[in-house]
Amino acid sequence: MKKLIASVFALFALGSVAFGAEKKDIVDTAVGAGSFKTLVAAVKAAGLVETLKGTGPFTVFAPTDEAFAKLPAGTVEELLKSENKAKLADILTYHVVSGNVPSKDAVKLDKATAVNKKDIKLAVKGETLMLNDSAKVTKADIECTNGVIHVIDTVIMAPAK
Repeated sequence: MKKLIASVFALFALGSVAFGAEKKDIVDTAVGAGSFKTLVAAVKAAGLVETLKGTGPFTVFAPTDEAFAKLPAGTVEELLKSENKAKLADILTYHVVSGNVPSKDAVKLDKATAVNKKDIKLAVKGETLMLNDSAKVTKADIECTNGVIHVIDTVIMAPAK
């Protein structure tokens, strides 16, 4: 188990190097990375910019533009419409956990409760941290002034109850 966790940390450490040394808040870090244009547009449309620029701390499981591209055609455009603001906010807040949850802690958890009060299933499969058995954490521990970002390859949706 120690070897597995060490391997996961080594993979995650690579992600933090790619984002440079200057720490910014979660929103500015996402903007600066260049691979979260859809996420940033969605955060703006949902009215969550000020929240995610706030003190936090927050842990954000951030889907890349490629992750959003996996959604059915037209989904993102539909969600960005003003009449879908509440639904978009619910989806986005399912990607945010209150508090700072670094990968060394995340790999020990079987779930994390998102700020929208719904649980995200966490599991290590091989050397990869998985969310809801569908999203892989591809880079982790991108430190921000108000929390941490873990990059994921799939937009996660709360399970239907």
